[in-house]
Amino acid sequence: MQYLFEPIGVVRSPFTERADAPRQAAAARDVAGRIELLPGRGFEDALEGLDGWEYAWVVFVFHRNVEEGRGWKPKVQPPRAEGKVGVFATRSPHRPNPIGMSVVRIERVEGRVVHVRDLDVLDGTPVLDLKPYVPYADAHPEARSGWLEVPDPRAAWEVAFSPEAAAQLGWLVERGVDLRASVASVLSLGPQPHAYRRIRKHGDGMRLALKEWRVDFVVDGRRITVRGLRSGYRPKELATDSGPVLHRDYEATFGGAALTAT
Repeated sequence: MQYLFEPIGVVRSPFTERADAPRQAAAARDVAGRIELLPGRGFEDALEGLDGWEYAWVVFVFHRNVEEGRGWKPKVQPPRAEGKVGVFATRSPHRPNPIGMSVVRIERVEGRVVHVRDLDVLDGTPVLDLKPYVPYADAHPEARSGWLEVPDPRAAWEVAFSPEAAAQLGWLVERGVDLRASVASVLSLGPQPHAYRRIRKHGDGMRLALKEWRVDFVVDGRRITVRGLRSGYRPKELATDSGPVLHRDYEATFGGAALTAT
C-alpha cells in the first residue's frame, strides 16, 4: 500500500547547499528563517494558537536526495560513530522514506508565515507538517544514547584561524563566498578522516576538501588551527580562460602558493 502526501508549505532559510547546513538544530543557534504555508488551504486558521508554544516540530522531505536520485543503505557511518550502524539507529538523511524532522524556535506567526530560529533545514525544503513541541512529553533527558559515547555529543574541538587564513576567508566573503562557518562546523567534529569529512594527511599537517576548496590545518591537542585555503582546481585548469574566474582571481591575489597540485 502506498500513501501520497502533499507539502503544506516550504522552508526559507540561509542554507542553499547541503555542506552549509548544520547537521542538527543544536548547531544552528539563532539561525533565522521562516516557514511559508501554501495559500488557499485554510492554513491561516490551522496556525491559530501555534504562537503560544516556544518550539515546534517541523516534518519535511529531504527533497535534494529525491531530486538527485540518491538512494539509501541499511548501514551508514554517522559523523560521531566509530563504525557503521543501522540507518534506523541514526539521523542520516539517506533513508527508505526521505523524511526528516527538526525542532525550531518560534518567534512569531504572521498570516501563513511562521518566523523561526535555530533552523538547520535547507532553503526550499517541502514541509509536510507542523506540531508543537510539548516539553513533558517530548523531552527525556535521562534516555540512553545508543552508540554515542556520552549522553550529550562530544565536546567540540576548538577551531582557530591564522591571520593568513582569516585574510583569505575575508577576501572570499567580499565576493559572496562565506566558508568560515562551514569550515569551523566540519572541523569542530575533529581532524580524523571520516566518511562525512574528506580529510587526509598533507605535508606536516592535514587537508580538508570542502566543495571546490582545500583547507590546510594543523592539530595541537584539541585545538585545530586553519593555516590557509587552496583552490581545488589544478593550475592547468586555471591557466585557461574557461577556468573559474573566482579561483583565478584568488590565485592572482594570494600567489601560486594558493594552488593545489593534487
